[in-house]
Amino acid sequence: MAFREYGDHDATGLAELVRTKAVHPRELVDEAITRIERDNPRLNAVIHPMFESARREAETPVRGPFGGVPFLIKDLLTAWKGEPQCSGSRALTGWISPHDSEVAARYRHSGVIVVGKTNTPELGVVPVTEPAAFGPTRNPWDTNRTPGGSSGGSGAAVAAGFVPMAGGGDGGGSIRIPSSCCGLFGLKPTRGRVPMGPDLGEAWQGCVVEHVLTRSVRDSAAMLDAIHGPDDGAPYYAPAPARRFLEEVLAAPGRLKIAYTTRAIIPADVHAECAAATDRTVAILRELGHDLVEAHPPIDGEQLGTDFVTMIIGEVAAEVAEIEARLGRAVRRGELERETAMLNRLGHAVPAVDFALASRRLHAIGRQTAEFFRTFDLLLTPTLAQPPLLIGSLAPKGADAALLAIAERLPIAKLLRRAGGVERIAAKAWGFTPFTAAWNATGQPACSVPMHWTVEGLPIGVQLVGRYGDEATLFRVAGQLERAQPWRDRRAPGA
Repeated sequence: MAFREYGDHDATGLAELVRTKAVHPRELVDEAITRIERDNPRLNAVIHPMFESARREAETPVRGPFGGVPFLIKDLLTAWKGEPQCSGSRALTGWISPHDSEVAARYRHSGVIVVGKTNTPELGVVPVTEPAAFGPTRNPWDTNRTPGGSSGGSGAAVAAGFVPMAGGGDGGGSIRIPSSCCGLFGLKPTRGRVPMGPDLGEAWQGCVVEHVLTRSVRDSAAMLDAIHGPDDGAPYYAPAPARRFLEEVLAAPGRLKIAYTTRAIIPADVHAECAAATDRTVAILRELGHDLVEAHPPIDGEQLGTDFVTMIIGEVAAEVAEIEARLGRAVRRGELERETAMLNRLGHAVPAVDFALASRRLHAIGRQTAEFFRTFDLLLTPTLAQPPLLIGSLAPKGADAALLAIAERLPIAKLLRRAGGVERIAAKAWGFTPFTAAWNATGQPACSVPMHWTVEGLPIGVQLVGRYGDEATLFRVAGQLERAQPWRDRRAPGA
């Protein structure tokens, strides 16, 4: 297969070539491997190649809607039997997954051929992909900049043309953030839409859901058709769709009432280019016949930001405890990054009642916004408050770095908490991503759509938020936008 021809197709298109025998899966796998070997040294998107198993898989009978299509999985949550799973951490170096997660099993049944695993920040905590264990992943649009996180390796790999789509997970924006940074489409499904078993009932108090990052809307819809639905023991699951999600992409949405805002949900400054992307999308949606009304959802953003970080602190401490149980020993100094180690220590200092109250307030946001989404069919916002950040922008510097170094050695977690340490962490975390986490708290589906590029050529996404369980409307409107302003031919340099 010619270099350009592989990149001209989305996953659905490549699958059709395999079905019609215009191309053999081995040709696709070899092309994906060639691209990874050529470009991954400058991007660091793939941290664990699976080339030989992929070549073997390419010689087996084709099955599923994506039979023979090369695919990458994120090295977090998605467990692939017999392969390493480090979750971005030195503490898990050498750990081998003993079984498939349910999502992995459904990826297998979809027919994709996994050629490797992608980079992620340690335990998926931060919105950039710069783990100490593997080094930073770089954005193919500008290698001085981040592809976002925590699914940054997947975002960079798809934008660079390694594969047409890759797996991701979203607990506070981690599919939508790299989709915005990398010029891709990324849907966070409804809470409970995609299974978390067999190892988890839920993650981050129900905020996390897995799906894919894609170049086309139809690939996202078709993969959701392949992987959605409850598994055994699921604590809850989303209402069943009326029909296949793929059918919604070309379906007319009718005339919708869409709210829009460029005011950050968690207080933060919003870059002019991010606001411009939203304004431009407002104009396009009006031309498509929708009613656009400027309105802001009734959310206490400052409280949301603090509560979300409080929840993450507790969850990180729990995850470190699970890692220690898995290893059969305590994690050693240097096996966790300083920031993660501090979150772990804070998790042991924050009272259980504070964690529970924070979780309750997060879940209450869905009740608080219910009336808003009875009035409006969708909400449109910027996906991010800033264009893709320079590598290292969120790394601790100066006094913060010194404090982390001291905290590694001294028992000061409770002092940090009393001094407002949680609030300081929250303020830093949300300057880049103030629009995304609210919808993890409510469980509503949301997607990032690549609608704008800066004068420097950096992609900027806009976010659409739907009602609980209503991915259908998101796919219809995203499909409309894709046809009104096609983005598939916008390619990162060298892709």
